[in-house]
Amino acid sequence: MKDPMKMLRQVQQMQDRMAKAQKELEEETVEATSGGGAVRVVATGAQKVVSVQVDPGATEDVQMLQDMVVDAVNDAMEKSKQLAASKMQAVASGLGLPPGLV
Repeated sequence: MKDPMKMLRQVQQMQDRMAKAQKELEEETVEATSGGGAVRVVATGAQKVVSVQVDPGATEDVQMLQDMVVDAVNDAMEKSKQLAASKMQAVASGLGLPPGLV
């Protein structure tokens, strides 16, 4: 049987690394655009939208503008999730867990 204190230290180290990764994700950003750059969305790695910029010329067709905003937000969220998954995978890689468990 493994040393329980060693396992406890490893769990604490993992928790510390996870907390650090989550804090980094709150500070890192991803960017997505749609409509050839007419709409630009910036989100954190913690899936929080921090800004939306719309080119004033894109406001002529409201339906198209709405679609571009939705597309850009969805793309930003996907990029944010990929960033988070990458960070968490890096944290888990030091634990010796099988791939796909994180």
